[in-house]
Amino acid sequence: MAALQEILQWCNDTLKTSEFKDYAPNGLQIEGRSEVKKILCAVTASQDAIDAAIAQQADLLLVHHGYFWKGEPYPITGMRGKRIKALIQHDISLVAYHLPLDSHPTLGNNAAIADILELEIFEALDASERHPIGNIGYLKQALSPDAFKAMLTERLGFETIHLPAHKASIQKVGFCTGAAQDFISKAAEQNCDAYISGEVSERTYYEAKELDVHYYACGHHATERYGVQRLGKAISEQFNLEYSYFELNNPI
Repeated sequence: MAALQEILQWCNDTLKTSEFKDYAPNGLQIEGRSEVKKILCAVTASQDAIDAAIAQQADLLLVHHGYFWKGEPYPITGMRGKRIKALIQHDISLVAYHLPLDSHPTLGNNAAIADILELEIFEALDASERHPIGNIGYLKQALSPDAFKAMLTERLGFETIHLPAHKASIQKVGFCTGAAQDFISKAAEQNCDAYISGEVSERTYYEAKELDVHYYACGHHATERYGVQRLGKAISEQFNLEYSYFELNNPI
C-alpha cells in the first residue's frame, strides 16, 4: 500500500510534468482513495476501462488519455458525466499523463517504439524542444518500404497504412506516436526516409509524396499502449504495488 499523494509526487517528478505545456491536466484528474493497493493501466479512460477498474477493485486508473481537454465544454454531463460518476462512486482515482509520457526517454511511448523497432541513435525530431515529443532513430540495416511496412505490422500488431514516397530504401526514421501526422514536415526537414505516427489525414498522402518521406500510420492506440504499461510497472516497483493493463484493442 502507498499514499496516493506520494505516487503522484513521484510520477510528476519523474515525468517532469511542470515543464510541459499540454492540452489537458497531467497528474491527478479525479481523486479517490488516499491509499493505493492496486493500479489498472489503460490507454484511454473509456467506460470499458472504468468498468475493468471497478471489476478488478483497483484504487487508481492510470491512463494516457484522460479528461478535461482544452476546448471541451465545462458541464460534466452525458457520456463524460457517466464515466466520472462511476469513478467517484467507486472511489477510484483517475491519473493521466499525456505529452510527458510521450516524451520520457525510457518510460515514454516514443522510447518504447524505438525499442520495439530496434532503432539506434535516439535523437530529437525538433531540436528546439526542451523535451522532444518526436524523435529520430536509425535502422541497423536499410529496408525496402514494403519490408519496413511488414515489420511495423508484425511488431506493433496493427495493419499499417503506407503512404509511399520516391525513396527506394529506409534507414533514417522519424516518429511520434498518436495523432502527430503533421510532423511529417519536420521529418522532411531532417531528411528522414520515413516517418511513423498513429493516425493519418487525407492531406498526408500528398505530403508524403511531395516531401519524399514514406509515411506509416500504425494506429493511435497501437502506438500509445506502451507508455502507461512502462509507467505502471515503474510505479509498482517503486512502491511495491500490484498493477495490470487493460487492453481494448481499439482499431484506430
